[in-house]
Amino acid sequence: MKTVTRFRTLALALGLAFLLAGCTSVVGTGRSQLNLVSDAELNQVASLQYSKLIKESHLSSDRNQTRMVKNVGARIARAAQDLMASEGRQGEIADYKWEFNLIDSKEVNAFCMPGGKVAFYTGIMPICQDEAGVAAVMGHEVAHALARHGNERVSNQMMVGIGANLLGIGLGIGGVGSGAADLIMTAYSVGSQYGVLLPYNRAHEAEADRIGMRLMAMAGYDPEAAVDLWRRMDSAGGSGVPFFLSTHPSNRQRIEALEGFLPEARSYYVPR
Repeated sequence: MKTVTRFRTLALALGLAFLLAGCTSVVGTGRSQLNLVSDAELNQVASLQYSKLIKESHLSSDRNQTRMVKNVGARIARAAQDLMASEGRQGEIADYKWEFNLIDSKEVNAFCMPGGKVAFYTGIMPICQDEAGVAAVMGHEVAHALARHGNERVSNQMMVGIGANLLGIGLGIGGVGSGAADLIMTAYSVGSQYGVLLPYNRAHEAEADRIGMRLMAMAGYDPEAAVDLWRRMDSAGGSGVPFFLSTHPSNRQRIEALEGFLPEARSYYVPR
């Protein structure tokens, strides 16, 4: 019994140490988050991955669309710097090396890696339709980077892994039989996936929508274009994966949330 008590004390101490060491807040929302990985390390890895992707991909030959992506990207990047500066956190993105590329692919996708590396795929351009639509997508993807969602996902996975290891040690110390231990570990794995990791991913998407609308408004784009974008996305069709198994909110839920964010975003909107 004393051994088990010591184990519990050690587990709590380790958990508290990790939480205290990696507790930060999200710019624009103030939500507390866990970041256990160095941003510099993530940025370096992301830069290498991005360079490899661009080297292996075929960039779009459409000069107008490419110019649009780069121009919108530059404006969203300036808005990002202004947002960070408004909270005295401009140093957090001081080493960002912004880059914007349009990849020739039917894939309906876009992303921003830690460190400001952005890629759009030509497959998403018809849904964007115009510069405001590109700004809606760009703001959302850049928001993920500013909110350090990539770092948080890695950190949460690390904590889940540490928890699994500690649970395994605890079950061994407690003398739990192998059959019961396997059931407990399986329950822990399922609970972590659907009770921790997936909800966090959905929360990240909603948070990126909110921050992204603010960024596009600060860049001079009407934030209502984000709502219009997701209406078009919904009309184009979406995944049939049940919500509780999905890492993203449904299109309908997203549209409702975006409409709720509009008043806040409009307070930052100054037309070009």
